[in-house]
Amino acid sequence: MKIYGIDFTSRPCRRKPITCLECGFDGLRLEAGELTEWRDFAGFETALLRPGPWIAGIDCPFGQSRTFIENIGWPDTWAGYVDHAAGLGRDGFRAALDGYRAVRAPGDKEHRRATDRAAGAISPQKLYGTPVGLMFFEGAPRLRRAGVTIPGLQDGDPERIVVEAYPGVLARRLIGKESYKQDARSKQTARRDEARKRLLDLILDAKAQPIYGLKVEADPRLAEDPSGDRLDALLCAIQAAWAWTQREQGFGMPDAIDPLEGAIADPIGR
Repeated sequence: MKIYGIDFTSRPCRRKPITCLECGFDGLRLEAGELTEWRDFAGFETALLRPGPWIAGIDCPFGQSRTFIENIGWPDTWAGYVDHAAGLGRDGFRAALDGYRAVRAPGDKEHRRATDRAAGAISPQKLYGTPVGLMFFEGAPRLRRAGVTIPGLQDGDPERIVVEAYPGVLARRLIGKESYKQDARSKQTARRDEARKRLLDLILDAKAQPIYGLKVEADPRLAEDPSGDRLDALLCAIQAAWAWTQREQGFGMPDAIDPLEGAIADPIGR
């Protein structure tokens, strides 16, 4: 099976591209192959239309919390509110989230989905720091237009399957809360370099196999990227491969998945 691990960004460019790692998977062994970097959304959009069969794990929130959708009054289906958000435009979407947050009480401004709470992820409304809200805005509408299958959210082409990945939950299982990546050059340290190397070494030594049920073969040089994007693409591929092994059980989605929110493809949700 062809597996893609994709580290997404809301504003791809030369310095911060969308990073895609293509892998092969035989049901037990995941072998990392070609690495591609897209400096704009065109490459990403083209890749989503490639004929299958394949499954991709993308580090990007596909949905918003039910609490937020119901409170703000957006359409009460995933397709409906994704289309609504896209129709606002980037500035309008940002303004809507800023306006919502401005009138909420402290501690009730940004909401997490059930899957975010389980995985220790931040709210998909977040616009600052790590702007996952903008990742949702740029990612989810493109997935919808591409007509891919997203388990629990969209019935599309059954040979082009996309699942939400979150490298952080996989990394924490192996190295705890140790920071292993940083985009800002001034904050790229030897300690983070060592953390990335240790994380990849643990994966290659099959320390993740008891959790994800698969062995991994990859170039150790994936850990040399200080931003961590290339290593994160591998972690996304691991989660996508795990989801493929769970395809007879809904690709590993929780039994009680919320059709508004979606879920991260990881054993933590089971």
